[in-house]
Amino acid sequence: MKPAIESLGIVGGGFMGSGIAESAARGGMTVLVCEPVAAQFERSRERVEASVARAVEAGKLEAPEAEALGERISWSPELDSLAGCELVIEAVIEDPQVKGEVFHQLDRLLGPEALIASNTSSIPIAQLASWTERRDRVLGMHFFSPAQVMKLVELVVGIETSEQTYERAKGFAEAIGKTAIRTKDRSGFIVNMLLVPYLMAGVRMYEEGFATAEDIDQGMKLGAAHPMGPLELCDFIGLDVLYAVCDSLYEEFKRDEYAPPPLLKRMVVSGHFGRKSGRGFYDYPVERN
Repeated sequence: MKPAIESLGIVGGGFMGSGIAESAARGGMTVLVCEPVAAQFERSRERVEASVARAVEAGKLEAPEAEALGERISWSPELDSLAGCELVIEAVIEDPQVKGEVFHQLDRLLGPEALIASNTSSIPIAQLASWTERRDRVLGMHFFSPAQVMKLVELVVGIETSEQTYERAKGFAEAIGKTAIRTKDRSGFIVNMLLVPYLMAGVRMYEEGFATAEDIDQGMKLGAAHPMGPLELCDFIGLDVLYAVCDSLYEEFKRDEYAPPPLLKRMVVSGHFGRKSGRGFYDYPVERN
């Protein structure tokens, strides 16, 4: 068994990448975030700083601990900076071509024992592993938003993922305080296979004028004890992310319940992504961090 993972690299400094970085740093890991886009580079740093500050203000983190946490995370615009990492998690946009190219570059850059993981919420791991020469050291590590708060990580074992790779990834997840569940490699994994049909049923109900967004959400919150209604949750996840997940699920299974409703597509092409864009099924103040 290889030693425990101590150094983490993350490709992509968006909401998920920043959240994973903070979560790992809270668990004592040294983290290097690679974000080549200049504007996103600074926003990633600011996002983590703001999240940590909120945790201190809420009494969930002591000031000295927050300072130490900040010192464990560094940022770089260069992918080459990740060369010494033992595990690199890709957290770029939900596009198989973009992710595949990142995997190809990482495969050529990283040491022979390093693991490459994807935070994809729906793309088959075998498809991403095919871009590399280390298919036994590739797996999915699907974190949930916000990653610094949510405890679950889906560990997605591809057709060529070794048991040793799974065990090392599981050890890493547990070391940073997460609960890991194991799933075979198919689009949607466990959670989204179950969640997406429910969310899309809510979108279709709204699209058909059956009920208002407020009443649909109230129905599920008060009638089924859900913390958020389906349309609120869609906005929280991001309509662009959900559309990509639906597309992937429908492509693989060809089941109607996974097909993205026309309204969802129109909202996405209009830039209505939910909370992060300020407009979705509801309107929101746009927060920089």
